[in-house]
Amino acid sequence: PAGGGGRPPAVNVSGDTRELKVEVKKSADKFLEEERSRQPSVFSLVRLIISCFSSKADPDMGLYGAFGYDLTFQFEPCRLKLDRPDTQRDLVLFIPDQLLLVGYDDTVARQVTYDFTFEGKSTAGLPRTGSATPFVGSKPSAARDHQPGEYAKLVLKAKEEFKCGNLFEVVCSQTFYEPCPAPPSELHRRIRERNPSPYSFLINLGDSEYLIGASPEMYVRSEGRRVETCPISGTIQRGATAIEDAANVKELLNSAKEESELTMCTDVDRNDKSRICVPGSVKVLGRRQIEMYSRLIHTVDHVEGQLREDKDALDAFLAHTWAVTVTGAPKAWAMQFLEDNERTCRHWYGGAIGHLGFDGNINTGLTLRTIRVRDGVAQVRAGATLLFDSDPDAEEAETLLKASAFLDALRRPRGEEGPGKGVGTNVVVSAGRGKRVLLIDHQDSFVHNLANYIRQTGAEVVTIRSQPGKVGLDPADIDRLQKAGGAFSLAVLSPGPGNPTDFQVPASIKMLEERKIPIFGVCLGLQGMVERYGGKLGMLPVPVHGKPSEVYIKGDQTEGIFSDMPADVICGRYHSLYCVDLPDSLTATAVTQDGCIMAIRHKTLPVAAVQFHPESILTTTGMGVQILANALKYLHY
Repeated sequence: PAGGGGRPPAVNVSGDTRELKVEVKKSADKFLEEERSRQPSVFSLVRLIISCFSSKADPDMGLYGAFGYDLTFQFEPCRLKLDRPDTQRDLVLFIPDQLLLVGYDDTVARQVTYDFTFEGKSTAGLPRTGSATPFVGSKPSAARDHQPGEYAKLVLKAKEEFKCGNLFEVVCSQTFYEPCPAPPSELHRRIRERNPSPYSFLINLGDSEYLIGASPEMYVRSEGRRVETCPISGTIQRGATAIEDAANVKELLNSAKEESELTMCTDVDRNDKSRICVPGSVKVLGRRQIEMYSRLIHTVDHVEGQLREDKDALDAFLAHTWAVTVTGAPKAWAMQFLEDNERTCRHWYGGAIGHLGFDGNINTGLTLRTIRVRDGVAQVRAGATLLFDSDPDAEEAETLLKASAFLDALRRPRGEEGPGKGVGTNVVVSAGRGKRVLLIDHQDSFVHNLANYIRQTGAEVVTIRSQPGKVGLDPADIDRLQKAGGAFSLAVLSPGPGNPTDFQVPASIKMLEERKIPIFGVCLGLQGMVERYGGKLGMLPVPVHGKPSEVYIKGDQTEGIFSDMPADVICGRYHSLYCVDLPDSLTATAVTQDGCIMAIRHKTLPVAAVQFHPESILTTTGMGVQILANALKYLHY
């Protein structure tokens, strides 16, 4: 069985009861491409071990461990250029005699213990003992194997290969080195909490070497004759909120470059299966499906095939060595480019981890998003899929993003807060502490969202409704409320239906001015200010309701409502009316790309407003609270 294809056995075994020495004979025979997975290699021994233990009775018993990247060179010749340390191992597999099987949701666990019998001898009753060596961390001699900007230069070099047709895509990587004071078991707990993934693992490889990972990508899985893979390519950063996630998903799915990445990966993956699968059985089951992880969003395809009768799961494993999503295409030329241009050898990165079952099935994940610890030093390797239309700086940034969750696991203990996300993480929530805000409701459906945001600044909010028609706001109500609870530090004019005169908004503004209460307006509130100070409103050709717009801030960034905010933001809009003639007493502080006024302030009074809705989920995360905090801080007599 070890030789395959009718060839003589490729394995010689010698040794004693404690250690076996195995020699895999190289074959001088030529072989067909369909037999590439059966050529003599270390996997001839793996196949022999599986055949010795073969049993359909137990789906869990089998070989568990890690497969190194360099194993591929036993099948695909390559001119090796990078230095390999003498201590490098390419394959570490265990036959465990005890398994603790824990469900992915951690709700069910069971323990299985095995004894093995052969020719009258048994492991039954033998002690399960060993020696424990405490983990000792160390500091690296360098921070990374590429200096900042060097990876981007490598992208430019790859683009020359794309230009002449030598490559279609290639996955170049770089390695980051970190001190590792925490033991691998603690790193595994941190990663499981912060970055849960389908293939989560902690492997003690011996010789002071460990792999701790959370790989998102299946390498090869088989059950019976069915073999499947889930190539991942196409990446964008997670947003700070579900709304930002949705926008990023839209951007990812609309990217022609990201679609090309995955298309090429899946075409190569289909080619790998076609070598060992029944003709016509290789199918794409899922196309550009979205998967979300702690810091990344990926697009994923799902591909399956049916193994031919003369092939088995190990053939499927070897036919995909190694996945195009960590190498490139054409695969052999891409791997040669990586060997010639990456700074350090990959060790385990780009290989696989998982289970080769004695029942003939396998379940393996790609070794990426992984911390390799060697002699107390942690290594995190990350790559990006490069195409002709890659942006060098963006690709280098992607490798940093992919590595970030694992560098964070090395640096930040459990229980310690991580960095915040999005605009507004530096908002001083005490901006409203000790202050009262009068919120004037113009029968709006979002007024309590607005009140919620104001309260997040620490302010007390009192909401009073302005009646439509000729009534508007009763000035006696303002006086009564101030007498009962104290002076108002700010009045907020809410959005609302109709136009400002429906609620006598200009009259309300006059009342507030007379009482020297600073004013901040939203939507209808801005429109009321325009009319109050002599400007004119018009009607948009097409209403903008529940839609985002890019807004350019052009004022009030120093001690104003837009302090500490970027110059370009995304804002949610709900309006049909807009300012067509701005009076001299007002200044526009934000506009859309087509010039529609999105924010104003009075030149001499503590009066400001926005046309967009800061409380909308479409508005940049944290921006709404920050605007209101700034209004409380900077609008005063």
